[in-house]
Amino acid sequence: MSARSSAAESTAPHLRSLNPAQRAAVEHGVAGGVMPGPLLIIAGAGTGKTNTLAHRVAHLVLNDAEPSRILLLTFSRRAAAEMARRAQRILGEARAAGRTRGSRGEITWSGTFHGVANRLLRLHADAIGLSRSFTVLDRSDAADLMNLVRSDLGLAKKATRFPTKDTCLAIYSHAVNNCAPLDDTLKAFPWCADWAEELKALFRGYVAAKQRDNVLDYDDLLLCWSHMMAEPRLAAEVGGRFDHVLVDEYQDTNALQAMILLRLKPDGAGLTVVGDDAQSIYSFRAATVRNILDFPLHFSPPAAVVTLEQNYRSTQPILDASNAVIGLAAEGFSKRLCSARPSGEKPQLVGATDETAQVQYVAERVLEYREAGIELKRQAVLFRASHHSALLEVELSRRNIPFVKYGGLKFLEAAHVKDVLCVLRLAENVRDATAGFRVLQLLPGVGPKSARAALLHLSNAGHKLVALESFSPPAAAKPHWIGFCSLITHLGDAATPWIGQVEQLRRWYEPHLERLYEDFAVRAGDLEKLEQIAAGYATRERFLSDLTLDPPDATGAEAGAPDLDEDYLVLSTIHSAKGQEWEAVFVLNVADGCIPSDLAAGSPDQIEEERRLLYVAMTRAKQHLHLVQPLRFFRKQQHRYGDGHMLAPRTRFIPDELLKLFERRAWPEGALNEMPVQGATRIDVAARLRDMWR
Repeated sequence: MSARSSAAESTAPHLRSLNPAQRAAVEHGVAGGVMPGPLLIIAGAGTGKTNTLAHRVAHLVLNDAEPSRILLLTFSRRAAAEMARRAQRILGEARAAGRTRGSRGEITWSGTFHGVANRLLRLHADAIGLSRSFTVLDRSDAADLMNLVRSDLGLAKKATRFPTKDTCLAIYSHAVNNCAPLDDTLKAFPWCADWAEELKALFRGYVAAKQRDNVLDYDDLLLCWSHMMAEPRLAAEVGGRFDHVLVDEYQDTNALQAMILLRLKPDGAGLTVVGDDAQSIYSFRAATVRNILDFPLHFSPPAAVVTLEQNYRSTQPILDASNAVIGLAAEGFSKRLCSARPSGEKPQLVGATDETAQVQYVAERVLEYREAGIELKRQAVLFRASHHSALLEVELSRRNIPFVKYGGLKFLEAAHVKDVLCVLRLAENVRDATAGFRVLQLLPGVGPKSARAALLHLSNAGHKLVALESFSPPAAAKPHWIGFCSLITHLGDAATPWIGQVEQLRRWYEPHLERLYEDFAVRAGDLEKLEQIAAGYATRERFLSDLTLDPPDATGAEAGAPDLDEDYLVLSTIHSAKGQEWEAVFVLNVADGCIPSDLAAGSPDQIEEERRLLYVAMTRAKQHLHLVQPLRFFRKQQHRYGDGHMLAPRTRFIPDELLKLFERRAWPEGALNEMPVQGATRIDVAARLRDMWR
């Protein structure tokens, strides 16, 4: 018997499917009966990160960790549920194989940072001055409340243009999540720098309005959690609730989340974080790659680091090119992805004559792969910005190629769904003026003025819903008023069972839905889906919180969505594609100005994130990868300086020394004798000199 086979036989059955690096990550610090020290798992693209983390959870439980004292943090509720399911399956298989040791029970603490914050804040509400009945504003409702305060302070009537509600909310959120003072935050919003004092007054008013209405926004959930963890007694109580904390996608955390985590486990005992610095691409959400790069040095001795490099997704030529692109990064953990999937096909680097030729190339290759047995669903076209697919969508429609475009409306952003949820929010928290303002205007004849009057009447009556019955609505609303008051009072009654509430609400709302929206049938399907989702929750509060913090996609809001049983091509921004994989991947506009984007090339840190974006796009491909570079772009604003076309240099992230890793081709075939290397924009200097003096 070989030493290798002997070692395999001595390995616990639930670990035999893991490679050596995965097994090292799973077993780190578990043996010996002591609490494991901090661990950072650097999981390269396609290296089985989810499988490894689920095995570590199961291995902890099999070695006597109490499941109810494990906290699993992810970036979507679905990911948390999947992780917990996998861990339970591994536990079940291990026990069926005779491994009876270990704790019993379910993993009860898993979810997103915001979801877990919501649970903890309600548990400790009395200790931190919150009401347990608070409701959570989604982004659009938060922006509306910000706008209301902005208007009340007279900022909308300034002689010079004051930032919009969405910009104000973005500044507020950026400051909170980066733990940064406003003056530092405004460096990222230089056009708003002159409004610092007005913005401080606006944010003070915004906070006061939320407290008045007993609501929190997304950022408040983390901010309140961090304040709770800053108080030693509460920090010890919350931290003592969990023996083990495991965090997925750590490269996507922001400064506030990292602060919470380090306050939760200041010595790192029982703390495991998993991520890939090379896939940190969400700085626009305040995520910072520094969290994962600096993680080991937060502890003494430094956290252990285990690197996963065995890729189970892509062929080796795709990985060779991807490794080379990210290998030119200025900073990062050293890793080189390798694959057991050999292939003689290099990634394609395609020079298309212009944007029209680019989409023709993609459409033809997509159809060729389909004829070769690769379904449309197993192919994807990725792009840096949503509008980059506009010409392709036209071409696909012309060729009758069905497609779905990801990155569209979320479920909560669909107006009719928001209408229904606001009724439930008002029933849950009668002080939620943002929800009440929207709900009242569902009734015919009720405008902003009447809605405000009704809310004032409600406030003066001590926020008792039954008081709405004594309010005199506009004439057009009177036929509907008694029915509305009866519904909202019934829903707001604590004795009313949660089961059946959404059905009752849907039946009341459907006549208004038909009156307010043209595509009644499509929207009605979303409400049926909402009712199905609600049936899985034990309480209205959990339903509202989970749906607000992690909404599903809207069934009626997907761009170009075909019938559900039909094959379709996937179109997606690179950001939305992270975590996905396809047999064939096409990346559009692999040219400077697009990747990296002109709008994200202002600093070395931004350039490095753009490099990581290209790496993420490339590592989505399993078998076939096509990077397409239009050699010319048409720009309307350029017509004064030439014919409106600009030469497009190849992305700087694929310099000449990396070209040997790609198969280069021109499209249409033979249209160009040789593809140009890095170039410059074509300009008419004489015209520019003349225009200077016009």
